[in-house]
Amino acid sequence: MKSLHKIRAVIVILVLSIFASCKDKGKTTENAETATPPKQEASKPKRPLSDEFKEYWYAGEAEITSYKLEQARYGEPRDGNAVLIYVTEPFLPEAQVKANNSDPENVSVLKLNATKKFLTGIYPYSIMHSTFYPVHDNQHAIKTSLSVQEWCGHVYSQLNNREQFEFTSHSYFEGEADEVFSMEKNILENEIWNKIRIDPDNLPQGEVAMIPSLEFLRLKHQEVKAYKAMAQLSSKEGITTYTISYPELERNLMINFTTNFPYSIESWEEEFKSGFGSNAKTLTTSATKIKTLKTAYWKQNENKNLVLRDSLGL
Repeated sequence: MKSLHKIRAVIVILVLSIFASCKDKGKTTENAETATPPKQEASKPKRPLSDEFKEYWYAGEAEITSYKLEQARYGEPRDGNAVLIYVTEPFLPEAQVKANNSDPENVSVLKLNATKKFLTGIYPYSIMHSTFYPVHDNQHAIKTSLSVQEWCGHVYSQLNNREQFEFTSHSYFEGEADEVFSMEKNILENEIWNKIRIDPDNLPQGEVAMIPSLEFLRLKHQEVKAYKAMAQLSSKEGITTYTISYPELERNLMINFTTNFPYSIESWEEEFKSGFGSNAKTLTTSATKIKTLKTAYWKQNENKNLVLRDSLGL
């Protein structure tokens, strides 16, 4: 009997060993697949940069422009301010973060950090989105992200350009807490603001499929996807207007910029429907330029530099 028990014990150990071995192999394969970074979008030939572009955007400075903001929120206009910060920097195409070191694989991007601050009654709103767009205007934005903070909570969304667009979002709202999914690539409204500054003649026109700004989709709790849109350019007296209309969303965006280089954004206006049925009304968000400052702001972090905010009207 003892011999029989020993044989059974050996058989059990062998079976468990084989099972464990299979599990380990599965884990190794899964980890290897996870560790392999997805391929970046195949880019088109690089569009050449003009001398005036190089002189303006590679002078070791950022362009900071302040705007008087009237933000439509909860059915009412809110006074506030907006700031657009444009700067060129080297970008790692795989990790999709700013590069600390010079490398031939780095992608030169025109980065836009756009901020808004306004009050809704007693509590404040702070919104920021960042978009990293190749200066050679030969592929979609490599990454765009959004953060919104207010007293109810905060949310964060990020879209990475890899084999597909990879979207990640975290929110305090039920049903929106944590989202991770991929979608087909389409024009990003977020990247339009960078394309304007590089080459507005290359902006998409006519009927297009476009993913609206992450800010609009978040604040209006709309599905993150491409929507049918109409886009057009028009010019008058030195100002060019790029208009995007989304019929399904009942939303129009008009961005006004100087017709000539450096294509400075002078103002913008956004119209959209708020409410339902007979109570629905059209609300407008608008921003008008206050001041532009060209400076290396990251070096100006001492108290004596606070005066520069005054010069921007902030």
